[in-house]
Amino acid sequence: MSKDPHQKLKVQLVLIDLDGTLVDSVPDLAYAIDGMMSQLDLPQRGEEKVRQWIGNGVERLVKRALVDQMSGEPEEALFKTAFHLFEICYKECNGQYSRLFSGVRQGIDWLKSQNLPLACITNKAEQFTIPLLKALNLFNDFQLVISGDTLPKQKPDPMPLLHVANHFGIAPAQSLMIGDSTNDIQAARAAGFPILCVTYGYNHGHDIRTAGADVVIDSLAELPNSIIIEK
Repeated sequence: MSKDPHQKLKVQLVLIDLDGTLVDSVPDLAYAIDGMMSQLDLPQRGEEKVRQWIGNGVERLVKRALVDQMSGEPEEALFKTAFHLFEICYKECNGQYSRLFSGVRQGIDWLKSQNLPLACITNKAEQFTIPLLKALNLFNDFQLVISGDTLPKQKPDPMPLLHVANHFGIAPAQSLMIGDSTNDIQAARAAGFPILCVTYGYNHGHDIRTAGADVVIDSLAELPNSIIIEK
């Protein structure tokens, strides 16, 4: 689905978000959050709540779990202890329960067949990003991986997107961002990128169709009908 069902985006470079776009990582994150909470003798939060809370980095996720809501700040000492426990739990389970969303493998394979550069761009820290990509056999699909701590700033700041475009020597207007949230849309708009979003991702329960993406699709398997590769 898109604003114009016949619209196709002309691109020479594709950047793809990780969590919520390629990978359903909620099962791993929920497992780690509940493990953290158990060690703190606090109530477990469960997968349903974690699915609503993710999308702004794991530090914010931990804070939301501690206060049991989207906004609010826990005590600093509690947060530091909790985050340390979360990192331990998440390192142990990262990639164990996560799965590719339906259509992802088909979409990636089609993009690769077009011989254009692919980059993965995520706000997840590198210590979690690389193992997850490798666990799900995605790591070798990308010529470049930008994690949340690769550069001084992360999405929704345009810096990561512009860094990738500069790396490949391709203009932002010919560089497509594929994501699942308003965070991705804001970053793309600030960088001058066209933006394609998927409907199934993590957008805090809001319908991404109303967020102003250029094109919205239900599966990455629909990519051949959504973009034109310029060579």
